[in-house]
Amino acid sequence: MRLKYLAAAAFASASLASAPIADAYPIDCAILLCMAGGFPPSAECTAAQVEVIRRVTPWPIEPPLQLWNCPMSGGGSVPVPNLGSDGLTPEIRQYRDAVEVWELSKRSQSGSGGREVSTTAIRNFYNREGDFVRQAQSNVPSWVSAAVTTHTGNAFSSEFGNFRAILLRMQDHTGAYTTEWVRY
Repeated sequence: MRLKYLAAAAFASASLASAPIADAYPIDCAILLCMAGGFPPSAECTAAQVEVIRRVTPWPIEPPLQLWNCPMSGGGSVPVPNLGSDGLTPEIRQYRDAVEVWELSKRSQSGSGGREVSTTAIRNFYNREGDFVRQAQSNVPSWVSAAVTTHTGNAFSSEFGNFRAILLRMQDHTGAYTTEWVRY
C-alpha cells in the first residue's frame, strides 16, 4: 500500500515538473479589462477590484489604474494604430481619464456659536498628460452630493453628520459610470 502512494507521489511530481510555468497576469491589465467590463463577477475581476480599493484607501492614495505596469504592446513588431504620445489608444485613455477618486470628510459639532461644520473635498484624477493629480475642491458635483446623501443620510452641505470616505467613480465600455463608496 505504501508503495502505491510513493508511486503516485512520484508520478504527480514528475507530471508537475514537466508542466509549463504559468505566467502571472499583471494586475493593472486585469484592472483595465475588468473596469471596461464593469467589474463582472470572476476571480480575476474580484482581485482587480480589491486592488483598486486598496490603492485608494486610506492614505496615501495611489493611482488606481497604473497603466505603465500593463504591457499592452503585445510584444509584436506590428504598430498599434491611433497610439498617442502617451502610448495609449483613445479607448484606453477614455477609461483612464474617467477615473475620479474623491476624498471626502465631514465633521459637525455643537459649539458656543451654534453648529460648526467642517467639510473637505479633494478630487484625485488623471490629467491630459496622464498624471494622477490631487486638487482640493470648494464645490462638489451633483453626483458626489447624491452619493454622500445616499451613503450617510445627510447632504454634504447640511449641518449634521460625520464621516470620512473615499468615493471612486469609473466608466465601463458602454459609457455607464459606476461608483464605489468606502467609509473609513
